[in-house]
Amino acid sequence: MIARARRPWRRALCRAALLSPMLGATLDLGGCAVGPDFRHPAAPATRFAQGGQPAGTVGTADPAGAVQTFHPGADIPAQWWMLFHSPALDRLIRHALANSPTLDAARHALRVADENRKAQMGPLYPSISVMYNPARFKTSRTYSAVPANNSWLYTVHTAQLNIAYQPDIWGGVRRGIEVTTAQRDSARYQLEATYLTLTGNLVQAVIAYAALRAQIDTVQSLIASQQRILDSSVRQQALGQLADADIAQQRAQLAQDQAMLPPLQQQLAQQHDQIAALAGDMPDDPTPDFTLDGLTLPRDLPVSLPARLIDQRPDIKVAEADWHAACAQIGVAIANRLPNIQLNAQPGFAAASVGQMFAPGYGQWMIAGTLTQPLFQGFQLLHQERAARAAYEQAAAQYRAAVVSAVQDVTDSLVAVRTDASTLVADADAERAAARSLDITQSRLGLGDASQVALLAAEQAELQARLTLVQARAARLSDTAGLFHALGGGWWNRAGADGAPQG
Repeated sequence: MIARARRPWRRALCRAALLSPMLGATLDLGGCAVGPDFRHPAAPATRFAQGGQPAGTVGTADPAGAVQTFHPGADIPAQWWMLFHSPALDRLIRHALANSPTLDAARHALRVADENRKAQMGPLYPSISVMYNPARFKTSRTYSAVPANNSWLYTVHTAQLNIAYQPDIWGGVRRGIEVTTAQRDSARYQLEATYLTLTGNLVQAVIAYAALRAQIDTVQSLIASQQRILDSSVRQQALGQLADADIAQQRAQLAQDQAMLPPLQQQLAQQHDQIAALAGDMPDDPTPDFTLDGLTLPRDLPVSLPARLIDQRPDIKVAEADWHAACAQIGVAIANRLPNIQLNAQPGFAAASVGQMFAPGYGQWMIAGTLTQPLFQGFQLLHQERAARAAYEQAAAQYRAAVVSAVQDVTDSLVAVRTDASTLVADADAERAAARSLDITQSRLGLGDASQVALLAAEQAELQARLTLVQARAARLSDTAGLFHALGGGWWNRAGADGAPQG
C-alpha cells in the first residue's frame, strides 16, 4: 500500500525531470556574456623624481638627523611602524587594531559585500518552493457542480512544487555577479585603506604628541633658567647694580615665555584625546608618554617602483574595483534589453482529503516555457544602458585621478624626506650657534661687558632655535611615516590581507 502511494510522486518527479534537457540546452546558450570585458589597467610609465631619485639624504651627528638611504624596489614590511623601534608605539597600534570601531565597521562592510555577492549567485539556479493549500468551498445549491451526492460543501487539499528557472542566455546574471564581486573587492580594499589610515594616523599623532612634549620641556627649561636669572637680577638690583628698567624687561620676557605654555599644553591634551579616539578609547583612558628620544629614525627606506604602486595603494585598488563594477554593469543593462526565457514546472496533487493525496489518480502537473522580449518601456532600458556607459567613463576618470594623486603623494613624500633632512642639518647648526651665543652673552654679562637687553635677545634666539630643532626632528619622523603610508604600508605582506586584517 505504501509503495503504491509513492508512485504518483515518482511520476511527478519524472515529469519534472523532463526539464533537464531544456535546462542543459539553455545553459549551453549561457556560455557568453554581453558587454565589455574588464582588463587590469597598465602601470603608469613615470618616475617619482625628475632627473632620477637620489640615493639618500644628508645627515648630522644627532640620532634624529641620521642619513637615510633609499632602496628602490625593496618591499615594505607589514608592521612598518616597528622600524621606529618603539615598543610603546607597537603596543598602542595593536591595541587600536583590536578596538577601533572604524576598522570594525569596515570589516562588517566587507562581510555585507561578500554576502551580497553570494546572494547574487542565486538566479543561476532554479528556484523551488512548496505550496500546500487546504480550502473549504460552498457552492450554490441550484448551480452546484458537485456530482452524485448533491453536496454543495466540499474541501480541496492542494499540494504542489513551484519550480522556475530563467536561463542566463546573455550573461546578465553573471555580469551581475561580476558587479557584486567587484563591489566585494572594493569593500576589501576599503578595509585595507581604513587599516592603513588608522595605523598612519596613529604614528603621526604619536610623533606630534612627542614633539609637543619636547616643546613644552624646552619652554619650561627656558622659563626655569629665566626665573633664576630674574632672581639673580633682583639681588643685583638690591645692591644697586641694575636699574628698574632691566628688571622690568626681564619680567616681561619671562611672562611672554610663560604665555607660550598654555597653548602647547592645550594642543598636547587634544593630541592625547586624538590618540585615544584612534585607539577606540575614551579621553580619560591613559596614553603612553611618548618622547622624541623614544622614536628611532629608520635609516633604510624601501621605495616601491612606480609600476608596483597601482597594486599597493588601497585607494587605487578601490578605484579599480569600482571601475570593474561599472564595466560589468554595462553588460547587465544590455542583457535587460534582450529576449529572455522563463521555464516553469508545477508538479503536485489535489484531493478532497489528505489521505487521498497519496493515492493514484490525484496527481497534477504543469510545464511551461515563456519567451519575453521588451518592446517599449518609455526608453527606460535604453537610458539605463547609456547611464551605465557614462558611469563606466566616470569610473575610468576617477581611476586615473587616483593614480595621479598617488604618484604625487609618493613624490611629495620623497621630496619632504630629502628637504627636511637638509632643514634639520641647518636647524641643528643654528641651535648650536644660538646656544654658544647665549653662553658667551651670559659670561659677558657676568663681567659687565653685556647688557641685560643683549642677554634677553640671546635667550629668545636660543629658545626659538631649540623649538625649531624640535619641530625639524619631528618633521623627519613624520616624513618617514608619510612615505610608508604613501607607498601603501605593506598590507599585502600581512597575514589575513585577503580578508580581515590581523593585529
